[in-house]
Amino acid sequence: MNPALAQVLERSDIRRGDAFAVAPAPTLATGFPPLDAELPGGGWPRGQLSELLPEHDGIGELGLLLPALAALTAAGRIVVLVAPPQRPHAPAWAAAGIRLDCLRLVFPRQPRDALWAGVETLRCGGVAATLLWLDPLFRGALPANSLRRLQVAAGEGGGGAFLFRPARLAAEASPAPLRLQLQAAGGHLRVNILKRRGPPARQAVLLDVARPAGLSPDISHVVAGTALPDTAEIRRRSRVLA
Repeated sequence: MNPALAQVLERSDIRRGDAFAVAPAPTLATGFPPLDAELPGGGWPRGQLSELLPEHDGIGELGLLLPALAALTAAGRIVVLVAPPQRPHAPAWAAAGIRLDCLRLVFPRQPRDALWAGVETLRCGGVAATLLWLDPLFRGALPANSLRRLQVAAGEGGGGAFLFRPARLAAEASPAPLRLQLQAAGGHLRVNILKRRGPPARQAVLLDVARPAGLSPDISHVVAGTALPDTAEIRRRSRVLA
């Protein structure tokens, strides 16, 4: 190989088309070895936006993240949920190994508050992972510039960043370096890798993922004492401090 070309290929921002990109930060093991083998760096990326696009709610999309979240909270790291579609069912999360005292919840009232909360949470270095459900608040689809803001914010904070999106948006362009389409397959979860920093995936990954999802509309099971202030109140406080 030409020495000049070899030197270029050693750069972290350059990769071969038939190889995975070098992860800018250590990845987080998914807890599913077959999936780790298909992801650049061998796990969930940190400091980058990951899109999860389930065909419908409750097929195990949260179960896909629970092993990684359990590992983070076991180490005392904070995990934040922004605009979840239902209230987290505390017993289910605890049974999955999640430390409830490390879980934070944000329920924004307005789209702009949801985006602001998502961006600020992603930018916070003290948050190990952020889960976001924002598209329903924006008439079903986040604007392209909002997606870019989330991706930039994830790079600033360096934590795991997981954006749940409707499956119908799978064909839409996105700045997220990792995009996974999720489908129910009997008692399993089929993971189709739509986009990754590496060669195209040749086939889907079939995983045995815990179900149900761990969300419940019953507010009696809300994780006690872990809800963050309403984002409008956070915004008001930030103006006062400024």
